[in-house]
Amino acid sequence: QVQLVESGGGLVQPGGSLRLSCAASGGPIFKINVMGWYRQGEGKARELVASISSEGTTTYAEFVKGRFTILRGNVRNTWSLQMNSLKPEDAAVYYCKAVLYTQPFDRPLEYWGLGTQVTVSS
Repeated sequence: QVQLVESGGGLVQPGGSLRLSCAASGGPIFKINVMGWYRQGEGKARELVASISSEGTTTYAEFVKGRFTILRGNVRNTWSLQMNSLKPEDAAVYYCKAVLYTQPFDRPLEYWGLGTQVTVSS
């Protein structure tokens, strides 16, 4: 009964910026160990974009370093991906992911959103 919902996708020009957001609800959610973003382009495999742990440790794919930033939200169980200097090759469906604790499990489990489309075109 945990749900993740992405928002903020859309059409931007090359060099533009976009902020994606994710909200986790239900559960109940006791703790999110890892918040992350993945993407999947047309005819391509899903790949990690960025993640952040509960301790604040971040991980970035090499192709987004210096351009994208993953952020924990001010609202509990939310996070975002700030994307700057977007390139046509960044076009993809972006998915948020959480590794979290929920009842009745004593270990963290993975949950995924349904994705939001990002298009980069002039």
